[in-house]
Amino acid sequence: MTRWEPGAAERLAQAALDLYAERGFEQTTVAEIAKRAGLTERTFFRHYADKREVLFAGAGALQEPMVAAVRDAPDATAPIDAVAEGLRAGAAVLEPRRPFSRQRQAVIAANTELQERELIKLARLGAALSDALRRRGVADPTASLTAEAGIAVFRIAFERWVDASEDRELSALIQESLDELRAVTAGARG
Repeated sequence: MTRWEPGAAERLAQAALDLYAERGFEQTTVAEIAKRAGLTERTFFRHYADKREVLFAGAGALQEPMVAAVRDAPDATAPIDAVAEGLRAGAAVLEPRRPFSRQRQAVIAANTELQERELIKLARLGAALSDALRRRGVADPTASLTAEAGIAVFRIAFERWVDASEDRELSALIQESLDELRAVTAGARG
């Protein structure tokens, strides 16, 4: 029987990111990831279904607090402001993981299959936010439009946040993007 390894998932994730950066996603095997982490392939598969999941395993940990923040916003909160609360909750989850997020995004940007998977993740997040708005009593198409606008704000802020030249916090970039969206929808010219 193998003994429990503390921090195995994190070690595997970091080993995978390092190898993806060195060799490329396609050229890296699960065996190499496990070896780099000092673990077995069996341990890898206890934590991840495949080598892609290393990059996407945190989707639930991001989605849950975002949906909860939308759900728990005060009743009088406008839909876009409830989504803004959700985006800020997501920023709080990601902020301590900036170096990992930067590495992760570089790997995804270099692989079309992973880019598609990222879009699917964002679509699921948008659907979850839309559902949370509907549960608050927001009718469609307002719920769907607001959630999709929120996802666009989040994606743009995130892309700026992982850029090596950017040092501002994700929450500040989200607020800046929300302000830009409000200016655009109010008819302001930029």
